[in-house]
Amino acid sequence: MSDNGLVYGFLLDGKGGAKTLALRDAVNWKPEDGIAWLHFDYTHDNARQWIENEGHLDNLVVEALLTGESRPRATPMGDGLLVALRGVNLSPGSNPEDMVGIRIWTDGTRIISSRKRRLLSASDLVEQLHKGDGPCTAGEFLIMLSDRLMSRMQTTIDDTEDKVASIEEEILSAGDYNLRSQIASLRREVISLRRYLSPQREAMLQLQTVKMSWLTADERQSLREVTDHLIRYVEDLDSVRDRAAVAQEELANRLAEDMNNRMYVLSLVAAVFLPLGFLTGLLGINVGGIPGAENPLSFWVFCAMLVTLVGFQVWIFKRKSWF
Repeated sequence: MSDNGLVYGFLLDGKGGAKTLALRDAVNWKPEDGIAWLHFDYTHDNARQWIENEGHLDNLVVEALLTGESRPRATPMGDGLLVALRGVNLSPGSNPEDMVGIRIWTDGTRIISSRKRRLLSASDLVEQLHKGDGPCTAGEFLIMLSDRLMSRMQTTIDDTEDKVASIEEEILSAGDYNLRSQIASLRREVISLRRYLSPQREAMLQLQTVKMSWLTADERQSLREVTDHLIRYVEDLDSVRDRAAVAQEELANRLAEDMNNRMYVLSLVAAVFLPLGFLTGLLGINVGGIPGAENPLSFWVFCAMLVTLVGFQVWIFKRKSWF
């Protein structure tokens, strides 16, 4: 990135390639020179100054390009189009649900975009331009950028599906208390991703319907295909969210069943020893008149009576199918 906050500056040649465009040369740019793409880091003071004073943009456009938080949208402004999109943050050590945003304004002859954090999808476009396989028009620019944003979401969504499948398998094999935190973390991740992607679905649907003279029917169809991919991703997230909820319920049921089984065993043990404790406590009082107190065999007779009583209790429990 240059000292003036310009991340990328290109002049599209209309054949898939482009040549570098410096910010000082952008002042003298004319539509007949080709489509200009200026990509800024809006946190840079010089970038903010250029957008505000030298970009010759409407105040609403300037505010949208420089805002810190941008909800996905596609808003026509005359023959220009203001688009805000989000992508998954794939930087090392970052959370996928910590989305990165890009704001774009174009009138078909000029493209001005801004971002705060590095966006890999924009880097992909630059690489395609260097190869001569980049966008030829502003419409193709929107198509390729949005397509790259969507395709980079695929890995994250596949990861969430793999996680929920792994959790489901572990629940079937053995209910583990540690799985509860994993499920809760996965559900938070999916809910966060869906919360960010749902508005983007609406923005892409709006992008299909805006009437711009520079947006062709074929380009609208391509945008529809990209939107279909996004809708499928949102549906996949809905499926993962539902599966995670079912897995959480199943885990709770299994853990509750295990707890009930343990309490059941303890209840049976208590039921067996309750009469034994009563009898031993009764005969252990220090008062006169205890039967067999003077008989040396009375202890063994009493033990035999207790064993018989336990056997009778076990027979009763089995007869009632209590275990």
